[in-house]
Amino acid sequence: MNAYNNSLPPRPEMVRAMLGSDSAYEGVFFTAVKTTGIFCRPTCGARKPKPENVEFFSQANEAMAAGYRPCLRCKPLDLAASAPDWVRGLLATVSATPDARWSDAQLIEQGIEPLRLRRWFKQNFGMTFHAWLRSRRLGMALGRIAVGSTLDDTAFDSGYESLSGFRDAFKKTFQMPPGKATQTSLLLYRHLTTPLGPMIAMAEERGLVLLEFLDRPALTAELNELRQRYGYSIAPGEHPHIEQIEAQLKLYFDGKLKHFSVPLHMPGSSFDQLIWAELLKIDYGATSTYGAIAANIGKPGASQAVGNANGHNRLSIVIPCHRVIATNGALTGYGGGQPRKKFLLHLEKAALQITQQQAFPMTWF
Repeated sequence: MNAYNNSLPPRPEMVRAMLGSDSAYEGVFFTAVKTTGIFCRPTCGARKPKPENVEFFSQANEAMAAGYRPCLRCKPLDLAASAPDWVRGLLATVSATPDARWSDAQLIEQGIEPLRLRRWFKQNFGMTFHAWLRSRRLGMALGRIAVGSTLDDTAFDSGYESLSGFRDAFKKTFQMPPGKATQTSLLLYRHLTTPLGPMIAMAEERGLVLLEFLDRPALTAELNELRQRYGYSIAPGEHPHIEQIEAQLKLYFDGKLKHFSVPLHMPGSSFDQLIWAELLKIDYGATSTYGAIAANIGKPGASQAVGNANGHNRLSIVIPCHRVIATNGALTGYGGGQPRKKFLLHLEKAALQITQQQAFPMTWF
């Protein structure tokens, strides 16, 4: 994806941000230098390249897919899709006062330019900051109603001045009136930073339901299925299972965690669940094939069906569909993209080799 992607700021703006090492653009774009084959964060302290030698990417993995290497100085993979300081501070304030309203004037008082904030949220969350706030508040409202709070109390506690305004906003967000809140399950989500780009994690009380890369083509269909087939209402928010997977992913990418322990809830067909259970049996650092999995379940001719079930997996990395390869060893069939699949397999094999070397150190005579 090049600089003309509509999700990126205008090229002149990115050039100015790059030349000025503007930290407000951290996570908004990555700078790739054609003459060196290296890509960087906007704030990289290395000598600035000539603008004509630069192209821009919205995600770190896109730069890698285009053949660029991460800069050893600014380490763009370490902060892929992380929020800049000014956004992190705002998010912390919102978490501390979740029912507070934010006007553009209040944002300006905090030193935050509303248009820049809007662009950052559209780029990273797919909605404006104010839309994200409303969705977050309504998710909390749904949770309150589901555990017995009255509609009137919930509406006014959520900052709405009229019950009709609350009803309209609730119905627009969840496609149902507030009175039916007890008939749905609330699925909370948050975006996570990983070395391979941003991911979205969704959880409910029974466990982690979804963990996907934000640019996965099938993500929209997966969300629609969770809403329409399994009756979930989805809203931004915090959940212990999301906090747990965030911590475990960090350990995983550091090569220090080989088995995830976060509770999982995996709605799906009986065949899908059978295949997902087989995926969980593939050892860390190892691989299997579609044919081998089909044989394991007693259906040696069902390789294509196994591949389809593999593609239905909503829990990337945790349910290790990246460990399934073609019979000839080709890296096929990964929704997150082959560069990520290659990265994950290399990470696991390298970490496993280090563990084995530590367990059986070479003895010199």
